[in-house]
Amino acid sequence: MFKFLNSTPARVVTILLILQGALIYSAIRPEAVKPGRPLQQFPHTLGSWNFELDGVVDKETADILQADDLLNRQYRRGPIPAGLFVAAFQSQRTGKSPHSPKNCLPGAGWTSLSEGEVSIDVGQAAPIKVNRYIIASGENRSLVLYWYQSRDRVVAGEFAAKFWVMADAIRLNRTDTALVRVIVPVVDKDEDAAERQAADFTRSFYPSLRQFLPI
Repeated sequence: MFKFLNSTPARVVTILLILQGALIYSAIRPEAVKPGRPLQQFPHTLGSWNFELDGVVDKETADILQADDLLNRQYRRGPIPAGLFVAAFQSQRTGKSPHSPKNCLPGAGWTSLSEGEVSIDVGQAAPIKVNRYIIASGENRSLVLYWYQSRDRVVAGEFAAKFWVMADAIRLNRTDTALVRVIVPVVDKDEDAAERQAADFTRSFYPSLRQFLPI
């Protein structure tokens, strides 16, 4: 018996039981996360990008998203528009969580043409790594960047985001996060130009975004 307790399977079971106990304990403690600033107060001027219009999130969509705060806005620099969507969640313990754009965009009539990741220098110690999609609807093409933001941590992958939710629940007793999505049109099939525009737009709003989400 003592030999079994020193075996690898026993260690794995012990670790799993400890993690399960930590998750149960963290689940019964109320989260102490100060709300972020209302997203509707987000700046209208972001570097060389200027506010153009607020998008409408209908009640049916809002009910599906179940976000605690939403921002759906379009900015413009010269002839180039850029859409910014942020869905902020104060807690994910009640079953609420961000909906991945890779699932939502096809439902809105968009087809994914390519996908990958791209790194963007936003002025921090290291670039952030985000998802990069090219989507199409008829003859129209757009470039999409999206990621999950929790404080100063940026996560591209859905599974990695779920891992950090559990880790934060155990370590910090908090599960807040935000889905951030940028969309710019692809003009004349020039995907590289669209990516440069999206990256520049991201750099312009990223410092402000950090000020509006819980720290």
